[in-house]
Amino acid sequence: MKQIPASLLTLVAGIAIALISLWVGQNNGLLPEQASEQAPLVDNFFNVMVTIGTALFLVVEGSILIFVIKYRRRAGDDGDGLPVEGNLALEAFWTAIPAIIVIGLGVYSVAVFQEMGGLSPGGHGAMAHHHSSVLVAQAPTSSPIAGDVTPLIDNSTTVATADDILASPEEAKFGVGAPTDEIGKPPDLIVNITGMQYAWLFNYPAEGVTAGELHVPIGKDVQLNLTGQDVIHSFWVPQFRLKQDVMPGEKSELRFVATKVGSYPVVCTELCGSYHGAMRSQVIVHPQDEYDQWLADNQIAQKSDHQAIAINPQDMTPTEFLTPYSDEMGVNRDLLAQLHH
Repeated sequence: MKQIPASLLTLVAGIAIALISLWVGQNNGLLPEQASEQAPLVDNFFNVMVTIGTALFLVVEGSILIFVIKYRRRAGDDGDGLPVEGNLALEAFWTAIPAIIVIGLGVYSVAVFQEMGGLSPGGHGAMAHHHSSVLVAQAPTSSPIAGDVTPLIDNSTTVATADDILASPEEAKFGVGAPTDEIGKPPDLIVNITGMQYAWLFNYPAEGVTAGELHVPIGKDVQLNLTGQDVIHSFWVPQFRLKQDVMPGEKSELRFVATKVGSYPVVCTELCGSYHGAMRSQVIVHPQDEYDQWLADNQIAQKSDHQAIAINPQDMTPTEFLTPYSDEMGVNRDLLAQLHH
């Protein structure tokens, strides 16, 4: 019986490895659902890397398995192994192939980054400078509520306006800007985001709304202006395939178009302190009519020139402090009025 030529076996093995690698690359299921126009660009690049990685894994591990079986030590064989010297052609081959793969992936990644807008942050020419006049007050460390906890914003002041904690960069140096075919085109929606220990604050400057969650309409070009208040944070929405460091004193941005209605997590991926793991929020993608309704409701709720987000209890009488809870507790308000300092 004639032995099958090694060249034919190599050809069959090569075809099998290619088919398996392509299937795994396109059906790996390792990434969450796509919810932005930028997500397919990243996923296609990721799938290519998984395809190449699968092929290399099969070749390397398959070769090891074949050699372990074929050249294993037989019973009674106590001789030395065959003296094998280097093979220049083989060494050049397995050096050139990885080099070509790495260069190719590098060129592909730059093309994807450029198409997403990573090479054009700040190239839109439309940044917002308006802030809503929201008041933020903190409880001093001597109050019963604050205790010994370090204040979130600043110890030197009792009241700070949103202008002190919300930033609107004039020109972003880092991040993902407009796609290459839309550079110079203003976005449909601008949101200023401030990262602080340990929360995200979302301000809609043109609409005069501030929120603890990011709300955007589906299919609209959204620009996020990012800045940090204290330490380095990192803004990441896995379903959008967008992530950007948020740095104090530096301007960065993310620009995207949401393609699927739903609620998606916003995660800080930069270790920023003891409660880093709890620094989470969510981005909610609405149909246009639902977004308009959400915006209108919040504009009405925040229409006053000065809206209190937090109140200093040290300056309140016991009656004033307890009145909001009296109805829930079933306590007569006349009784509360009898309380004294």
